[in-house]
Amino acid sequence: MNIYEIDKGDRFVLSEIIEYVPNSVVSNILLKKLTGTVRIFSVDSGKVLSEKTSPFDTLIQVIEGAADITIEAKTSRVEAGQAIIIPAHARNSIVAIVRFKMLSTIIKSGYEEIT
Repeated sequence: MNIYEIDKGDRFVLSEIIEYVPNSVVSNILLKKLTGTVRIFSVDSGKVLSEKTSPFDTLIQVIEGAADITIEAKTSRVEAGQAIIIPAHARNSIVAIVRFKMLSTIIKSGYEEIT
């Protein structure tokens, strides 16, 4: 598990802190706490992040390229600048339409909704 070293308080450009690797999925953890994880991914064209579920909601933000994200058999095309929330316990998979980079944010603190 890689943790990308960023000094807190320093500015950075998300798309520049991870590189594409041909025919690969690369990920680095930017923040990891007991209450959640922020991870950045680069995914080469045609690669698939296999179907899975998580006990927590996951916010996916595409920062470059595009992907088809399937949640419980409904597929949405998510492009650079767009985001989608994968609900807790939902079956989901991600397919790189073109190579893309994304930020994944999981918050593990509680199941209650705050309004």
